[in-house]
Amino acid sequence: MSIKLSFLLCVCILLLWGNCCFGRFMVEKNNLKVTSPKSLKGVYECAIGNFGIPKYGGTLIGSVVYPKVNQKGCKSFSDVDTSFQSKPGGFPTFLLVDRGDCYFTLKAWNAQNGGAAAILVADNKAEQLITMDTPEGGNAVNDDYVEKITIPSALISKSLGDSIKTALSNGEMVNINLDWREALPHPDDRVEYELWTNSNDECGLKCDTQINFLKSFKGSAQLLEKQGFTQFTPHYITWYCPEAFLLTKQCKSQCINQGRYCAPDPEQDFNKGYDGKDVVIQNLRQACFFKVANESGKPWQWWDYVTDFSIRCPMKDNKYTEECSDQVIKSLGVDLKKIKDCVGDPHADVENPVLKFEQDAQIGKGTRGDVTILPTLVINERQYRGKLTRAAVLKAICAGFQETTEPSMCLTTDMETNECLENNGGCWQDKSANITACRDTFRGRVCECPIVQNVKFVGDGYTHCEASGALRCEMNNGGCWKGAQGGKAYSACIDDHTKGCTCPPGFRGDGINSCEDIDECKEKSVCQCPECRCRNTWGSYECKCSSGLFYMQENDICIGKYSASVSSGSFIWMVILILGGASAGVYAFYKYRIQRYMDSEIRTIMAQYMPLDNQPENYNHQLNHDI
Repeated sequence: MSIKLSFLLCVCILLLWGNCCFGRFMVEKNNLKVTSPKSLKGVYECAIGNFGIPKYGGTLIGSVVYPKVNQKGCKSFSDVDTSFQSKPGGFPTFLLVDRGDCYFTLKAWNAQNGGAAAILVADNKAEQLITMDTPEGGNAVNDDYVEKITIPSALISKSLGDSIKTALSNGEMVNINLDWREALPHPDDRVEYELWTNSNDECGLKCDTQINFLKSFKGSAQLLEKQGFTQFTPHYITWYCPEAFLLTKQCKSQCINQGRYCAPDPEQDFNKGYDGKDVVIQNLRQACFFKVANESGKPWQWWDYVTDFSIRCPMKDNKYTEECSDQVIKSLGVDLKKIKDCVGDPHADVENPVLKFEQDAQIGKGTRGDVTILPTLVINERQYRGKLTRAAVLKAICAGFQETTEPSMCLTTDMETNECLENNGGCWQDKSANITACRDTFRGRVCECPIVQNVKFVGDGYTHCEASGALRCEMNNGGCWKGAQGGKAYSACIDDHTKGCTCPPGFRGDGINSCEDIDECKEKSVCQCPECRCRNTWGSYECKCSSGLFYMQENDICIGKYSASVSSGSFIWMVILILGGASAGVYAFYKYRIQRYMDSEIRTIMAQYMPLDNQPENYNHQLNHDI
């Protein structure tokens, strides 16, 4: 290797790792639960591979197989006449292979082609779990099999791998449940996610994958953002040039602002094509575009800019320039002057606040860990692992919503299985009214009494739900009994009651399933006078008197019609006379009191001027003395 190339690689390593070699890389994990044999039962940690499609928000149950040959999985299993395709009615196969001798991705690819549903890679030494990533170089980069891997993968510890192998060698069945339900936090009804990316389109397979993802995911991302379901933020990895190399050609060609912000050369050749500093400046323009668009209330325009720029201004056409970028910005109607002010002077010996923020944000906080893999997707402060495709990423984002708050695009048939379609998910339902408590979610289903047409149903959701509150009787009669016969209709639902069903008068029953007519005549509860003749009707009764008598229901007696009329008239006149007498008495008493009061007042006034016959003399003297 030449001195020049050695120096170039040294600088690249320093540029790539100088800002994070003392940082903290977070290995994203999910749970692995061994359900059998009894000696291995328990929950273990495993590291999610950064390829394939992890089943975020879900689980996968399978039976472990450790091959007798090709135990590292570096060769095609068809070459050794081995298949791991599960049989009908059997568990899916989890293939266990050993670490070493080839790329993790090649092991997964061979396992997938062999019929395995997932691959477990047992570490070959006792150490902390690591993230299995796609290869950076070699023939694998030129092959397209990496992007075709769909099965999930997990790295397990050497001790767990050895224990599983021992159990299998003893003839025991090892069943495992891979659980990704808590791999991503899902605290509320909005998902915050960020994509660590760059504008370089000449870095090979990863750059192509990244650009294809941006184009395919743009529509979903913009829809989620506009409807308030997500909050997206793009980020850009930048490094600084070590002080010892500030004056070198390598730093000058890869860095701006006097070595503060750098990116590797796109072609890894300082003598041709674009330089690393061109990538940094375009990264900065993209970050500034997002800042300006976000401040205008339209952050989703970032997706339009980066996809349009990748199409209109590619490096291969020598259009990766500021002029081409300006044309794209103008076509989107975003303020170009604000973006240029944000970019500032890349030659000045000053810090750029936008890029400084990006460098600081690369350092891990909380559960996120440092960002060292490019590209990196972070969802709810956890780094995503797996294929960077629309379907895989959308499923991971859907797993980040609190259950029952996910948007409708998370509940389509290509995203999840609707558990409510089979046996109604085990929840309550009213088939006659087509009402169910089963609510499909991305993670599964919940049994929750529904709200239908502003009527709230209450209950446990599994065995019972009933309408409650006002208007409840309008919804399937509140779940109560109702019936009609002979032009009469009755209901056991009462609107002013919040819940419950009560049979109406004339009926007896639970009010829900049935209300039976009460035969008042047979039970002799009414119409029992000697002259009465009782006939039962549905929900009531009829009582008639013989010999032209009149029936008084309140007294349950039969009387003559004239008597009834006279009696009623006498009663009315008696009431009138009583009221009249009372009124006269009140008036007389009132008049008497008024007369007494007026006499007293007159006598008092007159006493001040002349003695009255019934007053003593000394009163007059006393009065004069006072005057």
